[in-house]
Amino acid sequence: MNNGQIVFSQIMDYFPRRRFKSCLERYRGDHRIKTFTCLDPFYCMTFAQLTGREGLRDIETCLRAAGPKLYHAGIKARVSRTTVAKANEQRDWRIYRDIALILIDQARRLYGNQPLAMNLKRAVYALDSTVVDLSLTLFPWVQHRRHKSAVKVHTQLDLRGNIRAFIRITGGQTHDVHFLDHVIFEAGAFYVMDKGYIDFQRLYHIHQQQAFFVTRAKNNMAYTRRASYPVDKSRGLRSDQAIRLTGPKSSVHYPEQLRRIHYVDAELNKRFLFLTNNFKLSPWTITRLYKCRWQIELFFKWIKQHLRIKAFYGTTPNAVKTQVWIAISVYVLVAILKKELDLDAGMYEILQVLGVMLFEKTPVKSLFYADFNNFSKSDIRNQLYLFDL
Repeated sequence: MNNGQIVFSQIMDYFPRRRFKSCLERYRGDHRIKTFTCLDPFYCMTFAQLTGREGLRDIETCLRAAGPKLYHAGIKARVSRTTVAKANEQRDWRIYRDIALILIDQARRLYGNQPLAMNLKRAVYALDSTVVDLSLTLFPWVQHRRHKSAVKVHTQLDLRGNIRAFIRITGGQTHDVHFLDHVIFEAGAFYVMDKGYIDFQRLYHIHQQQAFFVTRAKNNMAYTRRASYPVDKSRGLRSDQAIRLTGPKSSVHYPEQLRRIHYVDAELNKRFLFLTNNFKLSPWTITRLYKCRWQIELFFKWIKQHLRIKAFYGTTPNAVKTQVWIAISVYVLVAILKKELDLDAGMYEILQVLGVMLFEKTPVKSLFYADFNNFSKSDIRNQLYLFDL
């Protein structure tokens, strides 16, 4: 792979340039643009994500310091903070969304055979969202509350490899349940979500698509018990019931039976009530499935710590969406590199090493020897390892 290439170029070897060109043609991205085309800001923002640059001036200073190495990195235009700022505002953000979705599809194929923590052959997705707080003065177009703005990143996470399968970016005021209107449900797949997604009309739509959901029941849910099944109380299970909803609206929106599982977590000293439309899996498996949903919480925490989505380089809607989608692309691109090169290092380690070695002419795989991994894991044991399941 490495024929005297710098590390940045080796990373970008996994970037599908032909598919990116088709995205440009779809939105006429480079129409009447002679310098600093849509690929150049992508490279600049990728550099900013990998190295953790704080702002446009920071990006400009560091890239100019690289001098002639920029040409070998693929950045052929002169870089200035004004040029990058204008590109973020004017280049259509949908170009970067489409290439991110292409990369996601590629990564999901690579990680498709990765086993879950349980012996389950079906696809399992976790649904959740994270809010990125913004200044109301700088981002008035996305006001969330009285004194602040925010954008919300709705995510469908494939738990085999922790790869985002579908993403939607909205204003912070958008309720989580509306995300279900945009998800394409796969027959036979499991969708795990918290009680914020409880809407029985939408849940019944999932059932009609022959997919399965696992969520938590609200305490005031009106229902009647139709059957009870035996459970292993030594594992914390208290009941496994077939129920029907009896509320005036819920019974109409979801006219078929549901399964209600009562579980008590001894460690947390907390009671959980799970709802699902799957009657074949054991109640213990359903409980463990919901526990897997915690991976999406770790994922949000991880990307907020290590990717630049909390401080934005521009204030317009186009600039914000461009930065978020490029950040997603960088994460997935590194995940693809990790899988293709069969690297044992965690994502945090890989990003940290790549960030300081971007312009070195060293094969990427040689940066991660076994002795390096042993050293780094002992040093940063408190970090989150999304791919070390």
